[in-house]
Amino acid sequence: MHSRRLQILWLGTVALGACAHDATADDPAARPLPWPRAWHAPALQPPDGPPGPHDGAFARVRWGVPEVSPPSAADCRRPPTMREVPGLAWRQGERHGGGWRDERARDERARVAEAAGGPGGGSRPERAEGSARADLATAPASPAPLAKSAAPGAQAEAAASVDATTRAPQGLPAPRPPLAATVSAGMVDDNADFGEYLSFLQRHRHVELRRRDVRERYRVEVRDAYGRPVPDAELALAWSGGSVVWARADAGGSAWLHPRALLGPEADGEPLELQVRAPGRWGGVQYARATVQRGQKHSVVLRLPREAELARPMLDLVFLVDATGSMGDEIAKLKASMRSIAEQIAQLPGQPDLCFGLVAYRDRTDAFVTRTHDLTDRLGDFQQALARLQAHDGGDYPEALNEALAEAVHGVSWRGAGTTRLVVLVGDAPPHLDYGGPQYDETIAAALARGIKLHAVGASGLDAQGE
Repeated sequence: MHSRRLQILWLGTVALGACAHDATADDPAARPLPWPRAWHAPALQPPDGPPGPHDGAFARVRWGVPEVSPPSAADCRRPPTMREVPGLAWRQGERHGGGWRDERARDERARVAEAAGGPGGGSRPERAEGSARADLATAPASPAPLAKSAAPGAQAEAAASVDATTRAPQGLPAPRPPLAATVSAGMVDDNADFGEYLSFLQRHRHVELRRRDVRERYRVEVRDAYGRPVPDAELALAWSGGSVVWARADAGGSAWLHPRALLGPEADGEPLELQVRAPGRWGGVQYARATVQRGQKHSVVLRLPREAELARPMLDLVFLVDATGSMGDEIAKLKASMRSIAEQIAQLPGQPDLCFGLVAYRDRTDAFVTRTHDLTDRLGDFQQALARLQAHDGGDYPEALNEALAEAVHGVSWRGAGTTRLVVLVGDAPPHLDYGGPQYDETIAAALARGIKLHAVGASGLDAQGE
């Protein structure tokens, strides 16, 4: 297995030095830049003058920063509900009287055969003898990503785009790239060596990608009055041209800011200000501001004026899985490891309130594009849903990863404030970049704004584009 943590793919990452610049909510030197329209400025910092023409500009999509709604589900105490975006093979089968039932009958036959030691099926070329096998039991428990951002209606857009733009593969399927080496397991942490990550992009500059300029970046830390990290705090970015809700802090109270990737060349050289909003210990909402000195190497720290709210940790864990024919080994390992994963999480400090979800994906020419089992706290029911997933179909090399990522970010019922939201992406192929519709870089920006962290696990056969 090869794993590359892309901490938000192009928005991606390394812990910078230990020095910190502090700013508190009542800092008189704070710039009078606009607050996001949905926020209310604290009493000590009223808005300066009447609303300007750029106030509330965050409500529009600006330079690749999508408009998103905050996660808001109250709980996940329900059976796992399933929804599906059918592919071309389903519609063709339906016209001939098969479709949905034939696909599920085939999945069930394959599951029985797999349990008996038979092959898992699938039309993609089998992996070379001795090639790497993904071992999810040793996979890193840290985020990374690939993505596109659709606005709140992304799920409907993805479903509509299937009917509008689906096309059957022409000629022979593109062959799977040859394996560069045999690897049993490994991890590359791009956050630990960001310079090497930039070098990796430079070495593969001719690979077809949706490129964003990530060279300028700042680590942002949110602390309460006692210096403790504040998880899931909402962060906004303000500049002379407007403001945008940009990120939610992770479980350690931190986030990464890439102005050129988020705002584009229009904001190059602009003075920037960070703003934070977080719940207080005894109710109410706290605010703080800090100025970003362009080019600074130390972290930017936003310190709340009072103690932050503490509560039992909540974890929403969604598996985003390529379910085409070459993924039989990885899916089998995930099934075998699920209870162990749940037990290990339950033993973490604070005994997190845990919910599971699954987004499986194939391609537009297959039986389904995406199949989603929404978040549930019922581990047994979730394991049954996972047990029914089989590896099938897949013709050409790329898959519908863009659509699947948009579904995971926008279509899952993520819980609200204070939740740690994780996606574990397991795949062995890059996304189709020729379909239109959702694109991974935009979805990653939306994931950042919704507080969703992604961990990427690359299975054997993944090429440089997929990595």
